[in-house]
Amino acid sequence: MGEFDDQEGGPSSGTPGDSASDDAGSAYGRRVGERLRAIRRQKRLSLQDVEANSDQEFKASVLGAYERGERAISVPRLERLAQYYSVPVDQLLPRSTAAPASADLVDLTGRTGRANGVTINLTQLDAVPRPEGEMLGRYLVMIQVQRQDFNGRVLTIRQDDLRAVACILGVEIDAAVDRLSDLGLTQFATNR
Repeated sequence: MGEFDDQEGGPSSGTPGDSASDDAGSAYGRRVGERLRAIRRQKRLSLQDVEANSDQEFKASVLGAYERGERAISVPRLERLAQYYSVPVDQLLPRSTAAPASADLVDLTGRTGRANGVTINLTQLDAVPRPEGEMLGRYLVMIQVQRQDFNGRVLTIRQDDLRAVACILGVEIDAAVDRLSDLGLTQFATNR
């Protein structure tokens, strides 16, 4: 086994490179780890929860080492972790170094910054008949990716998003919240 060993017990680095690239690699590794931790916490999972729920595919100690940037995660392991968290794999990676550091922060409060919105219960989305359910699901995933919001249970859509939802559901914008409610998707509505 060598530099790209996918086994959790195997080595995580091969031959040493120059110190400048090692420093840049370690800084990026820490940023990847911070991102992994942010997504796990957003899912409200402890390291032990991930280990237990993944049938020990992801050991708590190894996942912790990934999150601290002490151990590099291979691409196949990153892909499996993304599948486990039900997020696109690119969302486990930090933004480019040109982006401000705040771009990597994930808002764990669930607040949208606007008073007007509708909270959708994402766990009920599978019960919505096709094709409405599929189209609505794709749109809501797009919103989650844009906001970096992967809690997987609820999503508050803003008043601006309601126009697109109304089009997907084939109703006037004024009837969109009622239609979402009829489909069993609304948690609650605020300031309609």
